[in-house]
Amino acid sequence: MTEYLTVSPEDRAEPRSHVIKLHGPEGFEGMRTAGRLAASILDELATKVVPGVTTGEIDELVYELTLAGGGIPATLGYRGYTKSCCTSINHVVCHGIPGDKVLKDGDIVNIDVTPILDGWHGDTSRMFLVGDVPIKARRLVDVTYECLMLGLEQAKPGNRLGDISAAIQRHAEKHRYGIVRDFCGHGLGRLFHDSPEVVHAGRPGTGPELRPGMFFTVEPMINIGRGDVKLLDDGWTAVTRDRSLSAQFEHSIGITEDGHEVFTKSPNGLDRPPY
Repeated sequence: MTEYLTVSPEDRAEPRSHVIKLHGPEGFEGMRTAGRLAASILDELATKVVPGVTTGEIDELVYELTLAGGGIPATLGYRGYTKSCCTSINHVVCHGIPGDKVLKDGDIVNIDVTPILDGWHGDTSRMFLVGDVPIKARRLVDVTYECLMLGLEQAKPGNRLGDISAAIQRHAEKHRYGIVRDFCGHGLGRLFHDSPEVVHAGRPGTGPELRPGMFFTVEPMINIGRGDVKLLDDGWTAVTRDRSLSAQFEHSIGITEDGHEVFTKSPNGLDRPPY
């Protein structure tokens, strides 16, 4: 049976457990502020992700923008990770490590940022189109964004996590795309990764019940080919086994009394490309 715990403003980040935390107004305000910073960082990148730029240069900019906004990058030093964001290009599903890789005309890239602001984690990612991107890749990006938004439509009290999962799976499979099942969304707040796990394929009416005060990410990873992935030797980078293109979008949300609040919505309306 799922356990829920109402937390107070004084509660600090305790170890992750199977208990799902329910937050009050102070938590919503903290996540609102952290989410706004995360979204504004991605907004700033909209004109910077162009052919010829390196993923390392993008990472440096994310670091500078995070500190300028009063935050610190959650990924920097997390379990040995040495960068301030993740940059996942073309067939990289997630957790691509920034470095000397130069973005080329026609690439698609997911940039995932998580600033910590006043102890709260704002976790979000978007796809960016580099130069003139082929129609097939653009379509994957569009459908992946649609999967995210259809999943979020199910995020309301009384529904279950499986309702979100099923909506995502239904739309992806309608377009004959593969759904990555090796990685999932997660609870967050004062912890980077917390309960519950939010999978992106499932059956309606299953999983934990959604209750006001729950905070979690929804972040579907959709492949043009099969959903199978493999981890590279660096221990972080996940790629499609069949080398097909992959796309991902991510929002952090909180369940409200009558629906949900998206904490990481773009302040400038840049939630989906082209920007």
